[in-house]
Amino acid sequence: MRIITGKAKGIKLDTLDGLDTRPTSERSKEAIFSMLQFEIEGRVVLDLFAGSGQMGLEALSRGAKSAYLVDSGKRAFEIIKKNIQKTRLEGANALCTDSISFLKRQNGTEKFDIVFLDPPYASELINDALSLLLERELIKETSYIVCESDRFEFLNEKNQSNFEVIKTMKHGIAHISVLKKSGEKE
Repeated sequence: MRIITGKAKGIKLDTLDGLDTRPTSERSKEAIFSMLQFEIEGRVVLDLFAGSGQMGLEALSRGAKSAYLVDSGKRAFEIIKKNIQKTRLEGANALCTDSISFLKRQNGTEKFDIVFLDPPYASELINDALSLLLERELIKETSYIVCESDRFEFLNEKNQSNFEVIKTMKHGIAHISVLKKSGEKE
C-alpha cells in the first residue's frame, strides 16, 4: 500500500498484520480519489476507523488542510503515527479512541468536508456514525461522506431520509458509496 499521488507520492505505508483490519485496496482508493479530486484542496478530512490512516494521508498528500485519523486499536494507532512520520505530511492528527465516542465528544465547531467511514463489515457503525455526524452538526451541506461496506443497502430508514447516495461502485467485496446530506446535489 502506498500514497498514490501528491506531496508524498510513492511512499509505502505500513499496515497491520492479521485479519483485524481490512485496508481499502489501491484500486478502490484510486477510484474514490478520482471522484473527489476537485474537492480535496484545503479541506478538513475525517478518517474514522482509520486502520493505517491511508485515506486521510492520501487526502493530505493531495492538498487537504488537515486530517483526523481515528482508530480505537492501539496497534493501528502506532501504525498511523509511523505512517505520519514516513509521509511527513502536515495537518495529520492521530487519535487513539473509539470512533463513535470521538463523534459524541465533538461540539460542532470543527466541520468536516470529507468523511471516510470504513468500519468492520456487518456492523451498524456506519449508521451510528452518520446519525452522529448530523446530530452533532459535524458536516456541511457540501460535505462528502465515503462509506465502505459489504453491501450497497446499508442505510437504515432514518439515514435514508437524511442522506442521498450520489455515487456507488463495487471493487471486489467492497461496496463503496458516496453520500451527501439529502436535498443537496453534487
